[in-house]
Amino acid sequence: MAKYHLFAASALSIAFSGSSPALAQAIQNGPIPTQTVIFDNTITSNGGTVQLDTLSNLANGNTWARTGFTITSTDGSNRFLDTGYLPVTTNAAGAAIGGESIGINPNSPFPSSGLTFTFANPINAFGLEIGDWATCCFPSSLFIAFDGGATRLVATANSGTDNPGFAAGNGYRNFVGAFDSSNTFSTVTFFGDGAGEYLVAGGTIRYGAVDIGSVPDTAVPEPSTWAMMLLGFGFVGGAMRTAKRKRNFSPSYA
Repeated sequence: MAKYHLFAASALSIAFSGSSPALAQAIQNGPIPTQTVIFDNTITSNGGTVQLDTLSNLANGNTWARTGFTITSTDGSNRFLDTGYLPVTTNAAGAAIGGESIGINPNSPFPSSGLTFTFANPINAFGLEIGDWATCCFPSSLFIAFDGGATRLVATANSGTDNPGFAAGNGYRNFVGAFDSSNTFSTVTFFGDGAGEYLVAGGTIRYGAVDIGSVPDTAVPEPSTWAMMLLGFGFVGGAMRTAKRKRNFSPSYA
């Protein structure tokens, strides 16, 4: 079973009362519609402002300049673009989700196969959307790191059902968010190690800076706890499992 590092700012006092002291780090990996709201609320309730960039008008390459940040392929290789896997829509709060995404080729030694985001102003909260993860080539893990520091495991999938987006009936699409309020940082690197697996990342990039020490490191909640946390944000919904559709793309990273 995949390890889902999930949290909700207003629900932590209920779900994790009596837990260990805060370590100022937390990671999300879950269905896009619900997790983006949790991410945004965590930033705004801890002294920050959510910055959004729905990726569009990109071209194949290894560097993409955006307003406020630049994306580069970590190893400098050209990357394949996927313009349709994360279609632009809005979540329950009216915030944008989806957008163009950039291919990640985990056949390369990680973290060289990843994407690096370099920000003009320091941040400590970062999130992006991923597609087609956990469809083959198991085990397949996702990782994230701030300023080239300690690598944090986002999740490991041993089968397609370990993908939280799939479990929620959202296809193989989910949101990855990370907070490290121990400091502020200029770069974030995201990568995977599922050799041979097609994986895209991008969509709507979300980022900001929260107060130092404001976001606690959470334990991995049981599924029932996750459901309680989502209900704390007003979400009621079943996790309808749909038939697994395996994509075996082999894009060219020329």
